[in-house]
Amino acid sequence: MGVTYKYFGAPDGATAARVPVTMRPEELGGDELGMGGMFTKIKPETVAAMILTGIEGIPLHEVPPLELVVLHPDYAVVKLPMTVVDPLRGVGEETVGAAAFIWSTVPDRGGPRDAFNVYQLLHEWQDFSHRLHEAGHQAYCLVWP
Repeated sequence: MGVTYKYFGAPDGATAARVPVTMRPEELGGDELGMGGMFTKIKPETVAAMILTGIEGIPLHEVPPLELVVLHPDYAVVKLPMTVVDPLRGVGEETVGAAAFIWSTVPDRGGPRDAFNVYQLLHEWQDFSHRLHEAGHQAYCLVWP
């Protein structure tokens, strides 16, 4: 089956830590990723590395680790650094396209990804970044085995 990741926004770690228990978007002031959130098979470490190396030009070995908020036998919640989310707000189409091409050439377990699919994903993340900023929230990821 694999692991499922749900990315969401919350004002702070204490609120984010309650998400797996309640799973009620209204307790977060609305779910920044839509009614059901954004469920994906893409690891938060991969998203962080792709944005920081593809857009910011940071070497892979300098990508900061994610912050563990909750570790439970059934799930975990991690915080993505704002240095991962913020760079997406100020970039244009050309930068997004270049980052998508770069990331599409990096093989993962399933082989290289299609550049257009990565481009669409980056635009979803760009929209997410804007919503987080407007709400004053930080990015978190809920991980289920």
